Amino acid sequence: MATTDRAIASAEAHSAHNYHPLPVVIASADGAWMTDVEGRRFLDMLAGYSALNFGHGNRRLIDAAKAQLERVTLTSRAFHHDRFADFCTQLAELCGMEMVLPMNTGAEAVETAVKTARKWGYRTKGVPDGTAKIIVAADNFHGRTTTIISFSTDEEARADYGPYTPGFEIVPYGDLAALDAAMTDNTVAVLLEPIQGEAGVLVPPPGYLAGVRELTRARNVLFIADEIQSGLGRTGKTFALEHEGVVPDMYVLGKALGGGVVPVSAVVSSAEILGVFRPGEHGSTFGGNPLACAVALEVIAMLRTGEYQQRAAELGDHLHHELGLMTTGGAVETVRGRGLWAGVDISPSYGTGREISAKLMDRGVLVKDTHGSTIRIAPPLVISKEDLDWGLEQLRAVLTR
Repeated sequence: MATTDRAIASAEAHSAHNYHPLPVVIASADGAWMTDVEGRRFLDMLAGYSALNFGHGNRRLIDAAKAQLERVTLTSRAFHHDRFADFCTQLAELCGMEMVLPMNTGAEAVETAVKTARKWGYRTKGVPDGTAKIIVAADNFHGRTTTIISFSTDEEARADYGPYTPGFEIVPYGDLAALDAAMTDNTVAVLLEPIQGEAGVLVPPPGYLAGVRELTRARNVLFIADEIQSGLGRTGKTFALEHEGVVPDMYVLGKALGGGVVPVSAVVSSAEILGVFRPGEHGSTFGGNPLACAVALEVIAMLRTGEYQQRAAELGDHLHHELGLMTTGGAVETVRGRGLWAGVDISPSYGTGREISAKLMDRGVLVKDTHGSTIRIAPPLVISKEDLDWGLEQLRAVLTR
C-alpha cells in the first residue's frame, strides 16, 4: 500500500470522522507551499482558514517560538510570567482597546465573549438576572461548542446535540431593520462576523456594519466583532471592520494571532467591560502561556509594519479582478470577498465544491469547499503574485470544457 493510502487508512480507522479531508497527506511546508509524503508539492490556497496568514514556517515566528521554548513554555495563570504584560499591552494597543482576556481557540474566545456580555449586562446595564439576550446572524459560524451551535442555523453542525443553550435570537445577516426589531431592554450584545467566512465569504451590504454600530450604541448594547477569520490582515486592513470605519465594543480574535505555530485567541475590550471579571470567575490553564505570548507578540510586531495588510489589499485586488473575469464564461456564477479572501460559486453543472477541490488538488492546488458548489480561496498573505496567478490558472483549467 502506498504511503499516502496507508496513512489515510490508518487515520480513517483510528480517528473520529468529524472531518472529511481531501486525500492528501502533508509532511512539510514552507511559505505558501506544502509537500506531501510522496514528495508532491501543493500551493496552499486555504492557509488554515486564515491561521496561516504569514505562511508556513515563517522564520520570524519560528525563531520567536524556538527562543521561548528554551526558556519557559507554561506557568498557568497562577503566576505572572515575563511575556504576559507585553502581550496584553501590545494587543490592546493594536486594537485601540484597553484590556485583553487571552484564551486558546477561537471557540473558547467566543464563549468568553458571550460570558463577558452576559456578566456586563447583569453587573453594568442592570438586566434582570437570567434574562440576557444576545442577537446573532443567520448563517453564522462562531465555533462548534454546545453553546455556540445553539445559535447556529447550520443543521449539520447543530443536529443531535440538544438540548440547546437559550438566550440567543437569530436575525438575517445584513438586515438592519430585523436587527432593530429584535432588540429589547434585555439585549446585552450583538455578535457578528464582519464577513461570514464559513457561509461562503459573505460581505454585508455597504453601511450595514456602521448601522449596527449606530443601533447598538443607541440601545446601550455591546457590538461584538468576531474577527477570528477576517482579522489580522486578511482583508487588506488589520480588521475587516476598518473598511467601514467601525470600532466595536469588543474584538474576538484567534487563528492568525498564533501565527500558525500555536493556538492563541483573545477577547479585547475596554476596562469597563472586561473589568466585570473577578478572580476565579473565568480562566484557562493554557490561555496566555509564555510560548503563546512570545509568538503572538511577533505577530503583533509584524502587523504594525502594515506591509501584510498592504500586500493583502494589492494582491486581493488582483485576485478579485482575475476571478471576476471567470464569471463571463458561465463556470463561475458569483465571486464575493475582500482582500486575499474569496468565496467562488461554481455553476453546479461543472461539479460540486468538493469535486472542484479534488480536481484542483490533482493539479497541485489546495482549497476548501463549503455549501454545495462554493469554494473558498484564502492563500497566505506572503504568497507571490506569480504563485497566485499559477493557482488561478489551475482553476481556469479545471473549469474549461
